[in-house]
Amino acid sequence: MRRCTSGALFTQQRSYRFLVMKMKGYRLLRSSSALGPRPSILSQGFTLVELLVVLAILGLLVGLVGPQVMKTLGSSKTKTAGIQIADLSGALDIYRLEVGRYPNTSEGLQALVEAPGDSKSWNGPYLKKSQVPKDPWGFDYEYRSPGEHGAFDIWTLGADNREGGDGQDQDVHGWE
Repeated sequence: MRRCTSGALFTQQRSYRFLVMKMKGYRLLRSSSALGPRPSILSQGFTLVELLVVLAILGLLVGLVGPQVMKTLGSSKTKTAGIQIADLSGALDIYRLEVGRYPNTSEGLQALVEAPGDSKSWNGPYLKKSQVPKDPWGFDYEYRSPGEHGAFDIWTLGADNREGGDGQDQDVHGWE
């Protein structure tokens, strides 16, 4: 009798553990024996189908979000070029106040960091890093003085470094 009772208790405890494990999300791998299939090894993980579904969702997200992120990066470079042109224009205005004129085309923007030979009232450098920045695409800014659109013109030709273009290839002008 006792053996039967303890055997029944053992079966009830095993059933309870099985139920608790099932509720916590454990998967039971079954092995076959002479008595039929029974739980033998606990496994915690994902099935191949679950992994494939997650990979498909990630692929869709990258396909939909990726082009939008690239478009935003391109427009941010164009905005950065506009901001740099405005900073260079401000430095040129300070240069004119101290020297009495804007640097001519041959002196270029380099006059903001190095004194031109004939200038005695140069009090620079007029740029923080003591070097003329390149545009966001790695090219030099174009400078002309006297300019066609004002006292001076500053512009960049965009990612393709050619006149015209759309998107990242568009020209950024200081007079617009």
